[in-house]
This record gives sequence, structure tokens and C-alpha cells, in this order.
Amino acid sequence: MKYTRIFCDTQGESHFGDVAIDLRHIDFAPPAPPLWLSDRQEVDHSFFCTFPTGWFGDWHPTPRRQYYIQLTGRLQVGVSDGNTRLFQAGDIVLVEDTWGKGHTTRVLGDDDVTAAFIQLSG
Repeated sequence: MKYTRIFCDTQGESHFGDVAIDLRHIDFAPPAPPLWLSDRQEVDHSFFCTFPTGWFGDWHPTPRRQYYIQLTGRLQVGVSDGNTRLFQAGDIVLVEDTWGKGHTTRVLGDDDVTAAFIQLSG
């Protein structure tokens, strides 16, 4: 399992990174069989969101460190180093560019994008 990370360097430029999630075999909900789980993280809030068809967010930083989990649709994100990525259902992004130039966000296609946000503590 992996996620994409959006982060800033010391000059405020945003970049993408790819991160593998470490999973451990844990007896999580006996008597169900063990599962592969990541470490737990403290969170403050979670919520669902719909980006309507045609929505575009010009350059902006994220309001706080948060996971973005895409449920439906296609979303194109650009970072200030010039790279873009396409995200679709099942993709996970850790958005950490809380300062600097930020990123752009654009809904592609004829369908709304639905997503879950999980805001991290701290």
C-alpha cells in the first residue's frame, strides 16, 4: 500500500513524493482473522466532500496536514515544480503544503469528485 505526498521544500516550492505504508500482521478484531494494519495516527476531524464537475482551485496551500482519500471521479493536481498527477477512486494523498506556493486542483471529466478528508492532530 502507498500514498502520494504533497510537500514544500525550504523555498516554498511544492512537490510530489511517493510513500510506502508499513503494515504489520495484527489480531485486530478477534475472532476475525488477523489483518495487515499500519500504525495508528491521532486525528482531529474527518469529513466528506464533493468537488462539482468543472471545479478548479487555483494556487493554494492546504489549510492543515490532512489525508485526502478519493472515492469517485478524476482530479488533476499540479505542484509548483511543474509536475501534475491524476488521482482517481482509491488514491490516497497526504497533503502537507501548508505554506508556500501550494498546489492547483482541477476536476476532470463529466463526473463530480467525492472524497474523504482526515485532518491530522498537531
